[in-house]
Amino acid sequence: MWNTDTLWVEVGVVTIFFLLGHIYFGHFEERSPKWRKLLKYIITMAIMIAISVYIGRVYAFAILGLAILPVIYIHGVVLPNKGINGWTGEPKGRYYEFRGWSKDIFGPESVENP
Repeated sequence: MWNTDTLWVEVGVVTIFFLLGHIYFGHFEERSPKWRKLLKYIITMAIMIAISVYIGRVYAFAILGLAILPVIYIHGVVLPNKGINGWTGEPKGRYYEFRGWSKDIFGPESVENP
């Protein structure tokens, strides 16, 4: 009945990773343009599927797992060293400065990237 020998498994796993990432860490990308978030998802999906087709599913999932390591390093080491909570992104002013975003949330930048 169930067949896991399809690329839909990869699509599902990558989609779940992005879903959980946006639920728990979406506030870190609140001022990023929506097109950039969509492009990141599409490129990740294309890379995962290409690796799975040409090299193998095990390698695709291994690379996806390795891709989590920089995220853990940034949120667990880099942000706390800058005085920013790696889980909540607070204080916001310091995080916005770190990202190079304007601290004026009601300024012209917030209109372009709601």
